[in-house]
Amino acid sequence: MKKISNHITYKEAVHSNTALRLNIKNIPNNKEVSNMVIIATQIFEPLREYAEGPIKINSMFRSKDLNRAIGGSISSQHCKGQAIDLDDTFGCKTNAEMFSYIKTNLNFDQLIWEFGDSTNPNWIHVSYVSDDLNRNKILIAEKINGRTSYRSYEQETL
Repeated sequence: MKKISNHITYKEAVHSNTALRLNIKNIPNNKEVSNMVIIATQIFEPLREYAEGPIKINSMFRSKDLNRAIGGSISSQHCKGQAIDLDDTFGCKTNAEMFSYIKTNLNFDQLIWEFGDSTNPNWIHVSYVSDDLNRNKILIAEKINGRTSYRSYEQETL
């Protein structure tokens, strides 16, 4: 397979420097690839159209071994091909602008403001399950005593 969507290659979707460094296989099965196509179609492509340019994918698919190696959550949706971490390193839209666009315009399962400050997250985590099963759950990730903690976005005014 060469492409997950119009603007995501298979190679980009499974790329991980950690996997390469530790010689971990990061190969999705057919169901996981199908999920990757769905999130790319439902989230990434509309967001890219809004941004009017490229968006960096920090992480999309993670095998269970890779997820364990990076200290990811044991229930990470990345392992199912249902999540994508995005970062505006290309200057088209800020992470905060992309977060707001997703929150207001797209159907998602989880949307996480990943660290940063009250004006801009360091990156955005977004997941997608299905139109019927998406929870539209919005969280803020922060470090407290060296550990990642999540709180509800609704409790905050960003």
